[in-house]
Amino acid sequence: MSVYSMTGYASTSANRAEAPSPAAVSDAPTPRSTPGSSASVTVELRSVNGRFLDLSLRLPDELRSLEPALRELVGASFRRGKIELRLSTQSSSSTPWPQPQPEQLNRLSHLQGTVRGWLPQARELSVHEVLQWCKDASGPEQLDEVAMDAARGAVAGLQEARAREGQRMADALLERVNRLRELAEQAAPLVPAAVARQQQKFLDRWQEALVITGAAKTLSQEALAERAMNEAAAFAIRIDVAEELSRLDSHFNEMARLLQAGGELGKRLDFLIQELLREANTLGSKSSSLELTNLSLEMKVLIEQLRELVQNIE
Repeated sequence: MSVYSMTGYASTSANRAEAPSPAAVSDAPTPRSTPGSSASVTVELRSVNGRFLDLSLRLPDELRSLEPALRELVGASFRRGKIELRLSTQSSSSTPWPQPQPEQLNRLSHLQGTVRGWLPQARELSVHEVLQWCKDASGPEQLDEVAMDAARGAVAGLQEARAREGQRMADALLERVNRLRELAEQAAPLVPAAVARQQQKFLDRWQEALVITGAAKTLSQEALAERAMNEAAAFAIRIDVAEELSRLDSHFNEMARLLQAGGELGKRLDFLIQELLREANTLGSKSSSLELTNLSLEMKVLIEQLRELVQNIE
């Protein structure tokens, strides 16, 4: 399963071809052929990162009725992200007016007769008004399915775009996780070396103190070494980071597993990032050497980079 980014863009157009209108009646003279026209719908989808799914629609008035279907379509395909769907229509024709159909003219004639029967002073419909009515009555409903086809294509395109971006982000995440593993491996041997150095410092300081106070004759070298070992052991307990390194390794393994499995993992990765940062901070607070401090700082820089990447993972 792929890793999906919440950032992407897709645009799809769908067309509806309209054939020339047939003759009004079979025994009427054949009209001059009217070239066919076409109408198209373009759907654009833009997506950026968001905590939840936040969908905004920009639809023309004649296609407002599609809003519930479009929301259902997008909601079934995406779980997180701020998504904007913009729908626009275009029409092209050699004539701006449709060829009136017999049923349309019959209906208009009947309606006009009814109105003028009740309102004799009402004027008759003009040719322009008849053509305008036919144009308005034949358009929007026929574009519904075209618009849905375009929307389905745009959704598929956005899924592909988010998958491509998600794969690049997954590769970048794995690269940084591997670098964090290397830093953790470098940190592991630093603690025993620091304990050994501190033990030697204890021995040197106590020997100097005993010489100054004249108590060196009353304490044997064995007792001095034992006291230094006890102090070094207490120091080792305070600076021991084996548990932190173990948890870091566990978090690295879980992040790698999630990225390989794919799917909706943004929130789980975000939780792991918080845990990584906690362990890196503990490493820094327990640091007894400049090397370990530098490693902790480098870890935190990489973890912040992970956090920024994960903010865009679905």
